[in-house]
Amino acid sequence: MRIESWINIIFILLGFAGGLVFQKIKAIMSLRSAEDTAKMLLQEAEREAESTKREAILEAKEEALRIKNDLEKEIRDRRNDIQRLEKRVLQKEENIDRKTEILERKEENLNKKETDLERQRLQLGELQQQRREELEKISGLTVDQAKDILFDELEKELSQEMAVRVRDYEVKIKDEADKKARDIISTSIQRYAADHVAETTVSVVALPNDEMKGRIIGREGRNIRALETLTGIDLIIDDTPEAVILSGFDPVRREVARLALERLIADGRIHPARIEEMVEKARKEVETVIKEEGEQTAIEVGIPGLHPELIRLLGRLRYRTSYGQNVLKHSIEVAHLAGLIAAELGADVNIAKRAGLLHDIGKAIDHEVEGSHVTIGADIAKKYRESAAIIHAIAAHHGDIEPNTVEAALVQAADAISAARPGARRETLESYIKRLEKLEKIADSFDGVEKAYAIQAGREIRIMVKPEKVNDSAAAYISREIAKKIESELDYPGQIKVMVIREIRAVEYAK
Repeated sequence: MRIESWINIIFILLGFAGGLVFQKIKAIMSLRSAEDTAKMLLQEAEREAESTKREAILEAKEEALRIKNDLEKEIRDRRNDIQRLEKRVLQKEENIDRKTEILERKEENLNKKETDLERQRLQLGELQQQRREELEKISGLTVDQAKDILFDELEKELSQEMAVRVRDYEVKIKDEADKKARDIISTSIQRYAADHVAETTVSVVALPNDEMKGRIIGREGRNIRALETLTGIDLIIDDTPEAVILSGFDPVRREVARLALERLIADGRIHPARIEEMVEKARKEVETVIKEEGEQTAIEVGIPGLHPELIRLLGRLRYRTSYGQNVLKHSIEVAHLAGLIAAELGADVNIAKRAGLLHDIGKAIDHEVEGSHVTIGADIAKKYRESAAIIHAIAAHHGDIEPNTVEAALVQAADAISAARPGARRETLESYIKRLEKLEKIADSFDGVEKAYAIQAGREIRIMVKPEKVNDSAAAYISREIAKKIESELDYPGQIKVMVIREIRAVEYAK
C-alpha cells in the first residue's frame, strides 16, 4: 500500500514535470513564431516606407519642376513688361525733349518781344513827357495844378448830381414805402383796436365819513405810520371830503396799500397789529392777481410755453404805466400788431407776437436792477432761455442796437404805433413844453435855418430855411441831419416828422 502510494506520487510528479516541459516547449515555439511574424512585418513596413519615399520624392520633383516653370513664365512676363515700360519711358523722354525745345524757342521769342515792348515803353514815356511839357507851356499850368482844377470841377459836378439823385431816390422810395406801410399798418390796426386807460401815480380811497380820517391817523399818528412803513406808500389826508389819497411811484405797493386800507375801513378795527395783518393779506392777494393776470395774458395772446417767472413778470406789468399808458395793455397791443404785420409780410408770426409781448418785460423790475428796461428785458429773456431771435428783438426795440431780423423791426414798428396813437400816452405839461423847446432849439442850431416850429403836439417840426443859403439838395441833407440829431439828443414817445421848407418869393409892384 505504501509502495503503490509512492508510485502514484512519482507518476503525479512526472506528469506535472512533463506538463511544465510541454508548456515551455510550446512557449518557445510561440516566441519563435512571433519573432518570425515581427520580422515579416518589419520587412513589409520597410518595403512600404521605401515605396512611399520614392513616391514623395517623385511628387517633390514634379512640384519643383512646376514651380520652376511658373517662375520662368513670370520672369518672362515681367521682362516683357519692363521692356514695354522702357519703351514708354523712352517715348516720354523724347516728347519732353521736343517740348523743351519748343518752350525754349517760345522763351526766346518772348524775350525778344519783351525787349521790344520795353523799348516801345521808353519811347512812349519820352513822347508823353514831351507832350506834357508842350501842354504845360501852352496852358501855363503844371500837371498837379491841372489835376487839382479838374478834380475840383468833377467833385462839384458829381456832388450836385449825387445830391439830386439821392433826393429823387429818397422821394421815390418814401412814396412807395409810405404807401405800402400805410396799407399794412391800417390793415393791422383795423384788425386790432384796444382801449387805453390812462394811469396815474396816485389812488383815491373813498371814506364813509370824515371821522374815519382820525381813526386812520390813529393816536399820535401810529396807524398812518404803520401803514406807510409796511406798504412804502404815502397817505395824504387833507381837506378833500371823504377821501384819502395814496401816493407812490410803485403801483404794486400802491395797490397793496389800497386793498389793505379798504379792508381796514370795512372792518372798522384799525390798529398796528390789524394793519400788519391786512397788508400781508393784500400782498398775497395782489401776488395771486399778478399770476392770474400773466396766465390770462399768455392765453389771450396765444403764447404757449412761457417760463412761470416770465408769466409772473407779465402780471406785474398790469400795475406799471409809461406816460400814463398801462404797460401790460401796451405789450398785448404790440404783440397783436406785430403778429398781424408779420402775417401780412410773410414773417414768423409766433416770434413777432412772443417778442412783442415780452419787449417791455424789463419794466417789471426796472427799479430793482440797474440799467435800462431794454437791457434788463434782454437779460431776463436770456436767463429764462428764450430764443436768440426773441432776445435780439427785445434788445433792438428802442434802437439801442440795429435790428437784423424782420421780426425785430416789426416789434420796433408795433411799439412805435402803439405808443404814438392819439390818447395812448400823456405826459406832464412841464416836460411837454421843455421837449418842444428843445426840439425847436435843435433845429435852430443848423446853419441856414430861419425859423423852426414844433406842431402836432411835438409829433412834427417844420423848418423854414433861407433860400439864398440852402438849395434843394441841401434842404434834403439838413432834414436828414436834424432827424439824426433829434434821435441822439431827445427822448420822446413815437416818432417825429421833420419837414424842411425852402420857399422863394418874387414880389414886384406895378406903378
